[in-house]
Amino acid sequence: MGALPHLGRPLASPRPCTRSACTHHIPPRPSVTKVRTAVHAAVPHAPRPLDRRARRLRRGPALARRAVAAGAVTAALLASTGLVPATAADTPSGVDVTVDAGAGLGTVPDTAYGLNSAIWDAHMNTADTQDLVKAAGIGMLRYPGGSYGDIYHWQTHTAPGGYVAPGTDFDSFMATVRKVGAQPMLIANYGSGTPEEAAGWVRYANVTKDYGAKYWEVGNELYGNGHYGADWETDEHADSSPAAYAHGVLDYISAMKAVDPTIKVGAVLTTPGNWPDGVLGSGDSADWNHTVIPIVAGKADFVIVHWYPGGSDAAGMLTTPSQLAGELRQLRAELAAAGAPDTPIALTETNSNVLMDTQPTALFAADTYFTALESGVFTVDWWNTHNGVGAISTAPDGATDYGDMGLLSSGGCTGSVCEPPVNTPFPPYYALQMLSRTGRPGDQLVAAQSADALVSAHAVLRADGDLSVLLVNKDPSASRTANLHLSGYTTDGSPADLAVFRDRSSSIDTTTGDGRSVTLPPYSITTVTLHPKGGTASALTAPGSPKVTSVTDTTATLTWSASTGGSPARYEVYRQFGATSELLTGTTATTATVRNLTPGTTYTLNVLARDADGRLSRASAPVTVRTTSPASSTCQVSLPAHRRLGQRLQRAGHRHQHR
Repeated sequence: MGALPHLGRPLASPRPCTRSACTHHIPPRPSVTKVRTAVHAAVPHAPRPLDRRARRLRRGPALARRAVAAGAVTAALLASTGLVPATAADTPSGVDVTVDAGAGLGTVPDTAYGLNSAIWDAHMNTADTQDLVKAAGIGMLRYPGGSYGDIYHWQTHTAPGGYVAPGTDFDSFMATVRKVGAQPMLIANYGSGTPEEAAGWVRYANVTKDYGAKYWEVGNELYGNGHYGADWETDEHADSSPAAYAHGVLDYISAMKAVDPTIKVGAVLTTPGNWPDGVLGSGDSADWNHTVIPIVAGKADFVIVHWYPGGSDAAGMLTTPSQLAGELRQLRAELAAAGAPDTPIALTETNSNVLMDTQPTALFAADTYFTALESGVFTVDWWNTHNGVGAISTAPDGATDYGDMGLLSSGGCTGSVCEPPVNTPFPPYYALQMLSRTGRPGDQLVAAQSADALVSAHAVLRADGDLSVLLVNKDPSASRTANLHLSGYTTDGSPADLAVFRDRSSSIDTTTGDGRSVTLPPYSITTVTLHPKGGTASALTAPGSPKVTSVTDTTATLTWSASTGGSPARYEVYRQFGATSELLTGTTATTATVRNLTPGTTYTLNVLARDADGRLSRASAPVTVRTTSPASSTCQVSLPAHRRLGQRLQRAGHRHQHR
């Protein structure tokens, strides 16, 4: 998150804010309009609609005011766009949801479900907060909080220009990390710090205290350091260019790994399609990513992006997760172009920026986390644990939105309107709980697809053999019936386990029922867990992650490590088509060449092992390959004919001039 303006969101006073009197001091936020104007003035060729980015920078009151004021109004807008039926009677009777258990999308990492912690949050390390964070299944906690990362000095536990709450020092934070059973993601101070200061933090964390802190970011959103006009991120370096940052990252990596070579150090990138992607600053020959990536490729252990898609209302915001997969594919392509296609990606901040503590954002959260994880991201870290009350608005379901980006209430007030008591979970908190009910670390993400744009589907093949399908109904007024169609998985016919987080609810309901036809309440998240038929699963393990050893315009050669747990009769290479798969080739070896591919085309492939009884193992991790341009082409241009055509056009133009 960016800049110091949301520093003021924290609870600067230890006294609780009661419904009769609000005593918290909340410093004013900077003008969003001012930020937007400054950006455009500095970069005239930047697109004028920086509204979404500006909202993201500052989470200002204007953002919430753009949310719809009443449920009835939003419902009418939704109907007018055609995104939802005008009446419940128009609702389709059923939605086809297809799940392919053989189309593996990777394993759920233990860092998958992450959350930000900020040193201005006096509640971040309380016992109640620790218990709630643990119950949500959080596996990664990020510290010290957004732009505070570039003003925070760990040794003195100070953040000049910002507020530091008591009880938020690094050791107290690590006590929370350990109690929750998570890992830390730590932001080394690039903006006002030095490589030596960062190396000292590594030494204290991993040598002195033996915390085993593995993941370290070099700074926060450094593209907001003023180089492109918008200035919210502290950067005291004389050179604020992306090239200077990239070379600075290398200095940090060198100093930090000299202390502990086992740590992973990440560099900040921009999300493709989001500001300032494509923008050139003064003296630049390329934008941020195309400058930073070639310098850090192969040296940074991972890269970092943030994603605040916004949207003018709930309906628009709920369409944005479908865009995220494409943006991450583009980022992967940029890394591949620099020779580092397998660089891990961390999404260390995200939130909807619209109706942030109501049910629409809970639906957004569930959809966003799984979309990112299916795209190979190793952690998605929600902004924020507690954040503070903002502008008040009304969600489409009539719920009050407090303009709070926290998972948990901070108990603050805006005027006479006050949040629930401190640590009351907001709906996005239950979305994270639903993720943990669907897939845990070590489970396998598999392909799922819905035929209805208002129903998102994600699936997980669990380590115990169960298949869990998470379904998000984005319709605020009508139920949907999801009809599940399974490929590569046979159920035992027993009732499915159902978990449902309904609109305006404060808990997750659990029951059993028909797992093939499931009713999805309006504005709800539902997880359906099916159980396997005995004897249908192979004892073979998934083959190792395939590697691409050569590519031509029509072929790709893969190699992988062997399955264990038995003797495979053969290996089979499949191409993913959404939630279905196509067999391309088979072999008894651990290498294969796939032929008859289309030039200039991207393919996602899995390898599965088949045992002597004909049963398939789980899918390998996916591998993406793009074939080259055609080696030869039948398309030819006759230069003499081309010249004659040009001469005729020239003569025709000459005659036209003399008429």
